[in-house]
Amino acid sequence: MSTNLIRKYRRRILEALFFLAVMGLTFYTIFSGQNMVQIWTSMKSLSVPYLFLAIFSSLFFVCAEGLMIFYLLKSLDGKSSVGKCIVYSFVGFFYSGITPSATGGQPVQLYYMKKDGNRLSDSSVVLMTVALMYKLVLVLIGAAVLIFWHEPLRIYLREYFYLYLIGLFLNVILVVILLAVMLAPKWMNKLICGIERLAVRIKILKPSAEREDKIKGFIDGYQDAVQFLLRNKIKVGVVLFGTFIQRSSLFILTWFIYRGFSLRGTDSATIVLLQAAVYIAVDMLPVPGAQGITELMYRSIFLNIFTENYLMPSLYVTRGVSFYFVLVVSLLIVLGRRFLPKAALRSEVC
Repeated sequence: MSTNLIRKYRRRILEALFFLAVMGLTFYTIFSGQNMVQIWTSMKSLSVPYLFLAIFSSLFFVCAEGLMIFYLLKSLDGKSSVGKCIVYSFVGFFYSGITPSATGGQPVQLYYMKKDGNRLSDSSVVLMTVALMYKLVLVLIGAAVLIFWHEPLRIYLREYFYLYLIGLFLNVILVVILLAVMLAPKWMNKLICGIERLAVRIKILKPSAEREDKIKGFIDGYQDAVQFLLRNKIKVGVVLFGTFIQRSSLFILTWFIYRGFSLRGTDSATIVLLQAAVYIAVDMLPVPGAQGITELMYRSIFLNIFTENYLMPSLYVTRGVSFYFVLVVSLLIVLGRRFLPKAALRSEVC
């Protein structure tokens, strides 16, 4: 077995152990000291139709990305069907969910897209465009909430308001970097390589020719993406709007759970904006699935919206449906993609 393969498996094992450790600590924190009999009684009162709406929203969130991948890939004469593109999205969700800062999704998606006969350059452009739109929409939503809903946001978030600002700032920085790579690739190449050399000189990083190649490949890939964006402004606009709908489908999930418990008193816009604030605050954290901090923020922010009897049940259902349930579905799809016979894969349908 080659050294690179051993390192790859070792990294995956460490990532899996880290994910399980974070999940175990999260479960311990949110279940410890809770009256599970009372919580189960409250959960049984949840309206089944609203629960199905929440489940539909969580699955739509992932499937919508697959539809956008198909839409863009088709314009580049890609070979993957709608069904396969949705599979790519679930694969990306799974590997992003179990790796720090969601770094594991795109490389695996690229692998499967290439395996299905798509050109690596086209696949890279599509995934980079989808990623840029995702971050751009998150920044636009976050900035709009901060500007037009500033006081309620401070009141509800309390001590987490500064985490929201940090999360929004990091997303803005990332979008600016991606746009700079697109618009000024030579300057960004010099800057990033300069930072990399400085990190090597002060011994933060070890010298690596492979890393330099990855930096160049990253910048070249976004150059291809900018050319695609300029040639396909209407398609990009469609994807931008689709990404907004996709993001909103996950934010509205909490309101479905709120109404499912037959609660009233807080308008839907407040619940949707608060859930958006949670996602913006934790989006860039280097924790798999933003586990732990997401649950803590939810308990604090929604304390005065869900009554005491329904706060923890709503947390379990909301987080369970929006993350852990989809993660399990994604795992089953990953295993199916890897182990099912090729004949079965050819018969994939949307």
